[in-house]
Amino acid sequence: MSQVKTFEDLECWKSGREVRLYVSKLSKKFPKEETYVLKNNMKRAAYSITNNIAEGYGRFHYKEYIQYCRTSRG
Repeated sequence: MSQVKTFEDLECWKSGREVRLYVSKLSKKFPKEETYVLKNNMKRAAYSITNNIAEGYGRFHYKEYIQYCRTSRG
């Protein structure tokens, strides 16, 4: 097991990035009328996974970080 030096080393962040890339690729196949509704919502939700993990990683207290991970999971 390697040492975690940054949030990008976390397995949960790596998995979230895969989800983000998958959603981005999938949403390109949506019909044009879904561009501003479903497509936009899905992309923002996918990006929030990695964003919440990254933001929580920089927190000083473990419990704060856990809260960001819970938000990310949701």
